[in-house]
Amino acid sequence: MATSSSRRAAAKSSSAVRRPGVRELAAKATRDSILRAATRVFAKHGFDGGRVEQISKAAKSYDRMIYYYFGSKEGLFIAVIEDIYRRMNDAESELDINIEQPVESLKLVVSFVRDYYRKNPEFVTLLNTENLHKGKHISKSLRAREYSSPTISVIDELLRSGARQGVFRTDVNARDVYLMMAAMGYFYQSNRYTLSAFLGEDLEDPASVAHWEAFMIDAVLRTVARAPGPARSA
Repeated sequence: MATSSSRRAAAKSSSAVRRPGVRELAAKATRDSILRAATRVFAKHGFDGGRVEQISKAAKSYDRMIYYYFGSKEGLFIAVIEDIYRRMNDAESELDINIEQPVESLKLVVSFVRDYYRKNPEFVTLLNTENLHKGKHISKSLRAREYSSPTISVIDELLRSGARQGVFRTDVNARDVYLMMAAMGYFYQSNRYTLSAFLGEDLEDPASVAHWEAFMIDAVLRTVARAPGPARSA
């Protein structure tokens, strides 16, 4: 498994084939501006409430440019969902993962997942919107599957390394561990306001956030840890 630095170097090498021209750069800037504006509008108003004219105005562009680059409002929304997953993958690739130190590296991944949800609330809001629509938009994406594979692959390598070193179980599925992390991080963030009222405590308080992160790490490590062998009789 490549380290994060070697993955970044490979990505840079593959992207440094040629330099884009002026028109290509301008087109990319326009498209990126529309995508950023759409992310804000859809996060605030949802898919149904977000209007094309709102997005073009926020992007300082024109409605026709949205249709030119994305084909339709739905096409733009799909691109937004793809982009938020891509950005999460890009952030994950910056982690300094050491496969030969599976325990510390797995802690790092858990903390990353927790922190990413907290620092990117629009990610949670947009996924809530898409889940309300039963995933009918992202299911049309041709790239959705590729965005889940990097993190799961990293977790799989860490589990294999830990198993070889005798510290992790050999029967744990990386996909299950990923779902465990995502569930704990996502639920806390997406329901923090109602849970705060229900529990009578501020889940946004830094001490509460730190406590939950420590709990997540402990829960994941307990799940993957190899059970100690039977004690030997004297």
